[in-house]
Amino acid sequence: MKAMVCTKYGSADVLQLKEIEKPTPKANELLVKVHATTVSAGDLRVRSFNSPILLWIPMRLVLGLRKPRKPILGVELAGEVEAIGKEVKRFKKGDQIISLTGMNFGAHAEYTCLPEDGLMAIKPANVSYEAAASILYGATTALYFLRKGNIQKRQKILIYGASGTVGTFAIQLAKYFEAEVTGVCSTTNLELVKSLGADKVIDYTKEDFTNKGENYDIIFDAVGKNSKSNCKKALTPNGSYVTVDGQGIAKVRIEDIIFLKELMETGEITSVIDRCYLLEQIAEAHKYVEKGHKKGSVVITMGHDRC
Repeated sequence: MKAMVCTKYGSADVLQLKEIEKPTPKANELLVKVHATTVSAGDLRVRSFNSPILLWIPMRLVLGLRKPRKPILGVELAGEVEAIGKEVKRFKKGDQIISLTGMNFGAHAEYTCLPEDGLMAIKPANVSYEAAASILYGATTALYFLRKGNIQKRQKILIYGASGTVGTFAIQLAKYFEAEVTGVCSTTNLELVKSLGADKVIDYTKEDFTNKGENYDIIFDAVGKNSKSNCKKALTPNGSYVTVDGQGIAKVRIEDIIFLKELMETGEITSVIDRCYLLEQIAEAHKYVEKGHKKGSVVITMGHDRC
């Protein structure tokens, strides 16, 4: 089978398409034929080894000293169960599934093995493989940080970086929780952010939201490019500032995956797909994501471009 392998830490050019042996599922695993996956910020961080200096040594010990210990990247996927181990009960051959592989990676390949008790659910029938593959990473992150900010009905929430992978889901989830949402993005993305349900939009290239005299119960920096000190004057007295930068990896439970699957089924959340690439074009996809201007997700399809 084909897989995109991260041969060492470095630029996107360290990614190489290789022919490797198709994995065999253990007793508690599923063999999944991957139909679609994404290139996420998590993939870029590992490939480039973008780590704060204080965390350099512990992160190398976790990820691998000279190259990634798990060289096939990819943190989310949608696919079909091709075979199951003898102890598997929750899934059967032929099931269409979605999975957040997270730090186990492995999605940038034609096949991967997943543990039955992993972060996985049946794919909603009304959602394409491409759309389903591009929901879990962004939506679980958005859900985690909105809950960390203790989101409540009728609160005023500002989402900074509202057009990115996490931001697009943060808008939709905040509206699901019946909050009043202000999205901050660039000029070209204002209409997209409005279309996702934002009550108000602010173009950061033209105005600074902290100088508008508005106060928010939660300010969620979905791109990690702001700071608590800068946002403080725009918070209510008991307001919360949460950011994807430096506040830890989002903790995800299987209940969160089921919850998001149900929201997909009812159309409460949908993915924004910026571009699609084929498996052999992953290095190109990395270079595009690295520019920092993508809207929503960048999807990888296996052998065909259906986006």
